[in-house]
Amino acid sequence: MAETGISKYFYGDEAEQFIYFRIPRQLITDPRFKHLSTDAKLLYGMLLDRMSLSVKNGWYDEDGRVYIYYTVEEICADMNCGRDKAMKMLADLDTRKGVGLINRVKQGQGKPTKLYVRRFTTGAVPPQ
Repeated sequence: MAETGISKYFYGDEAEQFIYFRIPRQLITDPRFKHLSTDAKLLYGMLLDRMSLSVKNGWYDEDGRVYIYYTVEEICADMNCGRDKAMKMLADLDTRKGVGLINRVKQGQGKPTKLYVRRFTTGAVPPQ
């Protein structure tokens, strides 16, 4: 069989060339999140990743909370899924219908929904 020119292994610091999503261990091990789908857990990790972009853009509300913009269409494209599945993942993470890991605030007038990514570990507010 002919070689394809792609190495089967990583060498040296090659593994550091990738960007990774971090998914908190508690989402996997805590009984509160056992019923949450793996896709919803991955989406939460992606939402956490987006927080750094929001900080760079200065997207804070009047209370100093960071929010993100991540449209359903972007979620569909990034997760390679349909609209119904993206909406279900958001609902599963939401404070109203799901486990309370995000809060969605509709702005109306064609503006995208603000997403507040909530803490999964504690309800304490950090000092400002």
